[in-house]
Amino acid sequence: MLDGLFQQALLSSQRRQESISISDLESSAGFARTPIDAYSALAPSKNIKLIAEIKRASPSKGHLAEIPDASVQALLYQKSGAHAISVLTEESGFLGRLEDLSVARSAVSIPLLRKDFISSEYQILEAKANGADFVLLILSWLPAADYARLSAFAASLGLGVLTETHTLEEIRIANDLGARLLGINTRNLIDFKTDIGLFEKMASALNPDAIKVAESSVKTVSDVKRYRDAGADAVLVGEALVTGNPETLIPEFVSI
Repeated sequence: MLDGLFQQALLSSQRRQESISISDLESSAGFARTPIDAYSALAPSKNIKLIAEIKRASPSKGHLAEIPDASVQALLYQKSGAHAISVLTEESGFLGRLEDLSVARSAVSIPLLRKDFISSEYQILEAKANGADFVLLILSWLPAADYARLSAFAASLGLGVLTETHTLEEIRIANDLGARLLGINTRNLIDFKTDIGLFEKMASALNPDAIKVAESSVKTVSDVKRYRDAGADAVLVGEALVTGNPETLIPEFVSI
């Protein structure tokens, strides 16, 4: 499934490139904007930081929420206390769209993550042009050399990188390559099963100087507390927020 998601994301970006060139992206108003520093926004603090996700569907759960206007959802997250917002832009499995980034950007002043299956420089250029401040790079699929190239390219544009891992070997690669914002996804992207205990098992391997992010498996405040107790500086939450009440859940989550 992961191969298919990366292939579909790349094909979608290649179709867009046929009508929107690299020079078009680089000359856009959005591209000229100075990105917000996601590393500062998510830096360790007394309480856990929250990346709240705009997510309409997933391959494992199907439809989750309509979210007709990403700007409304983004503003709700910001007002409720989120520190950053993850915008799922992948089309085929998650029903996202690139335009969600730009409309969310128009509504909020906190960092935006382009969460997608990124494997090319063009996708990173798109992210910046549409209002992203940091991008997701997934080591479960990207070879180390490709990850290093794309991470350096994002940094050259002033964008942050959330490096996603799922195994100890991926953590080793991320540590060796100097990842500053380092996540453990407790959802296996091969079969989409979750194991909240994975973060507890592997967190000690994360570079102590990196910002440590727990991804997936959050349903309740106790899940957030479990991640925090295991050393998480930030948590990324999607399904619980789009299927529940963010105005209630976010203040509870960020109190941990």
